Amino acid sequence: MEPATKLRLIKLLHTLIWVFFNFVIFYILYAVLANRINFWLWFCYGLIVLEGIVLVLFNMYCPLTVWARKYSNSNRHNFDIYLPEWLAKYNKLIYTSIVGVSFVILIYRLIQ
Repeated sequence: MEPATKLRLIKLLHTLIWVFFNFVIFYILYAVLANRINFWLWFCYGLIVLEGIVLVLFNMYCPLTVWARKYSNSNRHNFDIYLPEWLAKYNKLIYTSIVGVSFVILIYRLIQ
């Protein structure tokens, strides 16, 4: 398989995983806002914690980014994913903030 094809497949997989985690993160936000503190909320938080562990293990890079680096020497933030450059650049900040706000709301709900 050509390196460009491999990179496209990695980008597609990375984008699909990103979409999945969008559902996870926005479910968390919905659940805490709607006061639906249940198994699925905790399961989603568990997925986020696992994602965080993986990022820490790979020096704050997604393993797919590390893998894609073998097929590209681009300096762009979105070389490894089908996202706009600005979103790829600020992805961790945006979604960590949403999870953080959700967690604060969760704590509020739990002590209420």
